[in-house]
Amino acid sequence: METNKIYRGRLIDHVQLVVADLAASKKFYQAVFEVIGIPMGGEADDYFWADELFVSSVGSPASAGVLTGRTHLAFQANDRAGVERFHAAAIAAGGKDNGAPGERPYHPGYYAAFVLDPDGNNIEVVHHGPASRSASAIEITF
Repeated sequence: METNKIYRGRLIDHVQLVVADLAASKKFYQAVFEVIGIPMGGEADDYFWADELFVSSVGSPASAGVLTGRTHLAFQANDRAGVERFHAAAIAAGGKDNGAPGERPYHPGYYAAFVLDPDGNNIEVVHHGPASRSASAIEITF
């Protein structure tokens, strides 16, 4: 039996991706998680998970036998260097460039990179600027 922490009050409890090639996805996500400092939570023959992301094969009882459609997921990095390491590691692990590391116009300090995972999901790693990890929340005005 695995023990997990439950965080009340979060908007997202968990996200599941159902993928065509679990081994390729595991290679990709392990590389991404290692770079951003998120440990793998667990795995079995038909799934793996880390933090609140659950990834399963289409044959897993958890998948209902259907692949998920293209999804955009964004993970946080501690700094800009983490965004750059993510981009390099994700491509080396089978991802396809979908936006090199750089500032984006979403808000001041938004520094991100985008890579398509083996199933074509748009995976982003973002650093929101110097205050993003030191406080529990940042306020952004649009």
